[in-house]
Amino acid sequence: MFAKLAAGALLTGLMAIAVSSCDADRLNKLRPGSSTLDEVRQVMGNPKLEWRHDDGSRVWEYPRTPEGMVNYLLVIGPDDILREVRQVLTEENFKKVKPGMTTDAVRYLLGQPAHEVRYPLQQETVWDWKTRVDPGMVWYFNVHFNDSGTVTRTSTNFVSGG
Repeated sequence: MFAKLAAGALLTGLMAIAVSSCDADRLNKLRPGSSTLDEVRQVMGNPKLEWRHDDGSRVWEYPRTPEGMVNYLLVIGPDDILREVRQVLTEENFKKVKPGMTTDAVRYLLGQPAHEVRYPLQQETVWDWKTRVDPGMVWYFNVHFNDSGTVTRTSTNFVSGG
């Protein structure tokens, strides 16, 4: 039993390392302030989601969930030049999630969740993001939404077995 748990945790950890090392290689090819929109698309592929702002800038989402522990938001200026690369799954951002926020605001802050689970008896939906992998455990940050799509609370949990 322990061998299966250890093997599962090791595999999960190796997958996270492989995803993050591929991202590091890709992101090292991009230069905020000079890389163009076309270069970003060539290096990173098409974004999962795009937000457009009134000033002509846009934010592209590159999630690495459910297996990864990072989500990237790339800010493209109105001149189609990369302005910023953000890894958004941070303790600082988790602390910014407050009751009353909308699903859109949370998605913009943290990127795509690893899982979305509906709990009809509690009349809530919970989104989660993987935050840490320890031997035999995977930790998650959870955001709880009511049926109106607003945050009611946050929590953390772990799943044994990795």
